[in-house]
Formats: sequence, structure tokens, C-alpha cells
Amino acid sequence: MTSSSFRRDTITRPIFQWAKGVLPALSETERDAIEAGDTWWDAALFTGDPDWDELLALPKPTLSPDEKAFMEGPVETLCAMLDDWRMTWETRDLPPEAWDFLKREKFFGMIIPKEHGGLGFSHLGHAEIVRKIATRSTSAAVTAMVPNSLGPGELILRFGTQEQQDYWLPRLADGREIPAFGLTSPEAGSDAGAMTDEGVVCRGLWKGDTVLGVRLNWHKRYITLGPVCTVLGLAFKLRDPDRLLGGEEDIGITCALVPTDTAGVSIGRRHLPAFQTFQNGPNWGEDVFIPLDLIIGGAERAGQGWKMLMTALAAGRGISLPAMSGAAAAYSALTTGAYARVRQQFGIAIGKFEGVQERLARIAGNAYLVDGARRLTCTGLDLGKHPSVISALLKSGATERMRIVVNDAMDVHGGKAIMEGPRNYMGSQYRAVPVGITVEGANILTRSLMVFGQGAIRAHPYMLREILALGETDDAKGLAAFDEVFWRHVAHAIRNGIKATARAWTDGVLSPAPDAGRASRFYRQLGRYSAAFALTSDIALLTLGGELKRKEMLSARLGDILSEMYFLSGALKRWEDEGRQDDDFSLLQWSADTAFATIEQRFDEIFANLPNRLAAWLLRAAVLPFGARRRGPSDRVTRACAELILHPSPTRDRLVEGVYVGGEDEAVGQLIDAFERVVATQPIHDRLKDQGVRAWKEGLDKGLLTPDETAALAAADLAVAKVIAVDDFAPEELAGPSATPSPVAPPKRRRTAVIAEPTIGRAPA
Repeated sequence: MTSSSFRRDTITRPIFQWAKGVLPALSETERDAIEAGDTWWDAALFTGDPDWDELLALPKPTLSPDEKAFMEGPVETLCAMLDDWRMTWETRDLPPEAWDFLKREKFFGMIIPKEHGGLGFSHLGHAEIVRKIATRSTSAAVTAMVPNSLGPGELILRFGTQEQQDYWLPRLADGREIPAFGLTSPEAGSDAGAMTDEGVVCRGLWKGDTVLGVRLNWHKRYITLGPVCTVLGLAFKLRDPDRLLGGEEDIGITCALVPTDTAGVSIGRRHLPAFQTFQNGPNWGEDVFIPLDLIIGGAERAGQGWKMLMTALAAGRGISLPAMSGAAAAYSALTTGAYARVRQQFGIAIGKFEGVQERLARIAGNAYLVDGARRLTCTGLDLGKHPSVISALLKSGATERMRIVVNDAMDVHGGKAIMEGPRNYMGSQYRAVPVGITVEGANILTRSLMVFGQGAIRAHPYMLREILALGETDDAKGLAAFDEVFWRHVAHAIRNGIKATARAWTDGVLSPAPDAGRASRFYRQLGRYSAAFALTSDIALLTLGGELKRKEMLSARLGDILSEMYFLSGALKRWEDEGRQDDDFSLLQWSADTAFATIEQRFDEIFANLPNRLAAWLLRAAVLPFGARRRGPSDRVTRACAELILHPSPTRDRLVEGVYVGGEDEAVGQLIDAFERVVATQPIHDRLKDQGVRAWKEGLDKGLLTPDETAALAAADLAVAKVIAVDDFAPEELAGPSATPSPVAPPKRRRTAVIAEPTIGRAPA
């Protein structure tokens, strides 16, 4: 007997038998979700020793000449067409000329290759376009992004037959067809496995001929573009009771294309999600027959729908929603910084109050952080990666930061942002926040179940191979595979234990770091926490096994640590890509200090709640030997970040790049005009103050001002007055017809009172 076979049969076998009952088993939908994507920088963070040179060697995200021209041309033109106040409170829709323009300029075909009639833009180009439109109108951004996100276009592009690509893609690209995708239903929101929408393989009539196809019955809701779509991508459970396809009776979740003019299709009335006016609503079908060649990918792709959806989901989670979050953060930095500069209380700009500066710093820091992580993810996607775990944590983390930023912006603006009307440039952003939080996988479930739950299996260097070995039906084969990977895992865990302990006890001094100038110390700390995370993950899985899936609060905290490490990686890469700008360093410092404080707090919470108290005590001694000492950004860093958006500078320009401003007859344009005038006249105010003059009109009376200075000061005061003004309405203007919708009975086959959380495809985009 060889030493390896002795180890396998004597030592590994009982561990193998024990692990079968301890490690989490994979459900079919979990397996599909995990196998659908791949790993990238998340796997590097899971190793405990990320290769920083690999991160810094990634190409700098850059738009192509065609993408830049599109941004400067059609995107600018589209933004100028939009009036969000009028769309929200009067028309409840984009103007007809905007719809025509979106189709004519192929906004719906951004991801479709040129050979199929689309624009063939990169993931970065797609993201930047959505981001800019979102700074003008969330509803318009959603309308433009949905056909390029999870939906028929991307699914056909990835999985469609050649015939489907040749027919549908050109029609989607030029707007002849408007797509929507239906997954969420009243019975199944986040739990897509509970879907009751059904298709049965049978023969039926299609365009006068009897063909083999699928008879469908479904009810979907929260479907973006549903009310106006001409082709519906549909997810349903497919059955083949007569075995007409020659396989199993229960085939599984399948995706198909259903033209909405097909007999039996009903398009319901519109939803109004948080007063956002993008088209959204329910639909249903009763005994709708389609041929097999409308299954996306053809009959051979039947039953692969969930894996297809999970693969394609990276666009919605990794591109569109983070782009909208980045837009909200940059927009809030632009407007809130300007407003805090022009608005005065007690004779000084409100941005000089430290309470306000805390909010300004958080706005600026999160704007920097979100865009860094977003750009890093787009780089990975453009390199051909499909990182499902990263896409999930980015969507969740970006939209949560969007909520913080927009709430801070509302607080600083006070009554200005509460009073509705054309002058209120924050109200629509505020109302839109829950949309991003809720959709493409509600954040609560994404954080507590997906980020670490899938990440621990998919991104861990050994866990997935161990689980697959444990699930092997051939016991001997499974034991051999498990024996090989398990001992590698043990060696990996021991190395991480040593690294985590050494780095923690030396406060990161022993962590490797690239030559990154002032930022090198951040890499060292991040390396320290990566090793601690890898060790803690292994111990949590060892002591809890499959029970960890049900310890959602513990899983969520581990997911938070992974998320913080990823977002900070994006900020570090951004600082490097932008040339290590010294003036931007306070933003990087804020990002790092915030991340480290959150990471240590989550570790502390994990150790306080880990059921195995001995393991918790040992982990605390190894990972946090001196306690959770990081307290977040200092007051000095906070003030420095706040000042960056209170004054014109290259740093401020980089932070708010791409935000649509509009003309001086519009609210944001008026704000920026007032900001520039206040900044330009500040030296005059300073000179008068030095001479003991508090109000410039007193200086005018004393002859201390030139005519040009007087005119500039008067113009600045007038501009500020326009900005701080709010709208009011006559009673008759608000006494229109009741907007309360009349009740509509649900389809006869769907009499349900079940309310499920919305999930992907298409919850309100």
C-alpha cells in the first residue's frame, strides 16, 4: 500500500464520510448559478494573498473613439430632450421625439455587434452612456439600459441560434422590436424555483401549419418595457409529459421569445414604480402556442434557462445598476457641493459647518469609491470575464451607497429638496433609490445569501471541488478526488492562519505591497484583511458546515468584508489609473479608512456570534489581537474631502465627470451658474471683510467697489436667489383629476394573494 493510498483509506475516508453530512449540498438552481459565471478578483481576495501586480497591470478603462463621439453627440442630444418634471407629473412617459431618437440612434443596440446592425460598444461604453443619461433622468436611463441588460438581446447574442441572431438582433438594434423580459411573478419573486408559469411540449398551429411547440400559461409582473414591448423574453418551467422531445418529463426552467401579438398574450396596465415613468407593468398568457424554434437557443437549450439567466445577469448587476448608482453619487457631489457653497446661514456658506462637511465628505468619498469599483468591474467584463459573485456584491454595495449618498444630499439641501416642482433637482433621484435597491435580486437576499454563500463555493480555491467530490455518485471516485483537494485545502488553511496571525500582530507591516507611493500602506492592510478573511471563512465553514447557509447574519457579515475589499481594490486601481493625483489622495484615504473600520467591525461581530466559542476565541486572538481599532476617517480627512466639492478644482472635475448640467434656464444649470459666480466674487467679499465691511452694499455706499465689481456681486446675488427659490402652485393647479387607479382583476388562472419580493428579469430594471 502506498503512502497516498494509506492516507486516503485511513485518514481521508472518515473525513470524507463526515464531510458528506456537514458541507452544504448544492440545489439545482444553486449549481446553475455557480456554474454560470466565473471568478476573477474575488478569487484573488479569497486566497488570502492577492497579487497586487496583477490588479495594477489591468488595462486602464478607456472609451473608444466611437463611444466618445456617441457620448458627445447622441447622448448629449437625448439628455437635452428630457424634462424629468414634465415626464413625472404630466406625461408619465418619455416624449415621443425621445422614443424616436432612442430607436433611430440605436440606443437599444449598444451591445449588439455591428455585423448585426448594432453599435458594438464595450461594457465600459454601455456603462458610461447609462451613467450620463441617469444624471439627467433615471426613467430615461432605465429605458435605454433594459434592452442592453438582461433580456432577449443579450440572451440571443450569447445563446441564440444563428437563425435567431440573424432575424432578431438587427430588429432589436434599430428599434423595430422593443424587448422585455419576464421572470418575476406573483408566486415567485426572489424564489424563482417556486415559479408556476408553465409550458407544455405539444403540437399546435403556427401560421397555418401544425408544428411541434410549447403551449404556455403565465402571469408576470414588474416587467420593465412590458407595456410597450413587441417581443417578450419569457422564463417558465417546461414539461414534456408525452416525451415528444425524447427526454425527461420535467425539463426545467426554459427561456423563449414570445411576440406579443401572438394569440392569448395579454399586456396589463402600467405599474408606476416610485413615480418613475419608465414603462413597467404586468402581462399574462393563456394557452399561448409558440413553435420550438422560439426557445432561445432552440430545443437543445430547453431546460437551460436558469443557467442562461445567471450568466447574462452580470450586465444588469455589474453594469447598469452600478452605473446608475455612480450617476446618483456624482450628481449628488456636483449639486450638493455647489449648493453648500452658495447657500448661507449665519453669514457663512453652510458647507463650512462641520456637521454638513461630514455629509459632503461621505458623498464625495462614496462617489469616488463606487466609480472605482464600477470601472474595475467593466474592465473585467471587457476582458471576457463573467464574475457572478462580483456582479452581485457590486450591485448590492453600489446601490446601498447610492442610498446613503442621496439621503445625505437631501439632508444638506433641506427644504430645497423637499418642495416638488421644476426647481427641485433632487426629488426624482430620491424617489428612484428604492428601485435600484429592490431589483435584480433584492439587496437583503443578495447580501445575506448570495455574496458569501456563492462566493465561498465559487471563489474559494478548493471548496467547489470538494463539494463536487462529495456529490460524486461513485464513492471511490469521489473519495479519490476529495483526498487530492482536501489536503491542499488543509495546507492552504495553515498558510493563511500563519499569514493572518503574523500580519495582524504586526499591524500589516509584514503584508506584501506594490510600490504605490503613499498608497502602499493601504495594500498592506488590505492584504492583512484578505488573509484574515480566508482564515475566518475556512473556520466558519469547518465549524458550521451546511448550517452556515442558515446563519444568514454571519454569512452577510462575511459578504460585507469581501465587498469592502473589492470596492477598495477598485478605488486603489482608480488612483493608479488617474496618475496618483496628490489632490485626490484624501478621497482614497477616506475610502480606505471607511473600509478598514467596516471590516474590523464585521470581524468583531462574527467572533461575537460564531456558535463555536473556542473557534471564535482563537480567531479573535489571531485576527483582532488588539481589538477593533479602526474608527473610520479622521476629522482632518473628512474636512479635506468636503472641501474638494466646495471649490472648483481638477479633483472635483474628475469626481463629477459626465454629469449632465443643462442650460441656465434649468435648475442644475442655474445652480452651477450661481456656484461659479459665488466663487468668482469671493475675493471681493474677502477684501471687503478685511476692511471691516460685512455686506457688499455697505461697501458700495463707502465707494469701495468698482462698477464692474458691483455688477458681478449683484449678478451673483440674483443667481443665488434663483437657486434657493422653490416652487409653489395655485390650488387649481393641484386639483386635477384623481390619479387613484381603479382596481383591475387579475387573470382568471391567477387568483393569488401571495406577495413576493421582486427579483431579476424584469423587476423594475
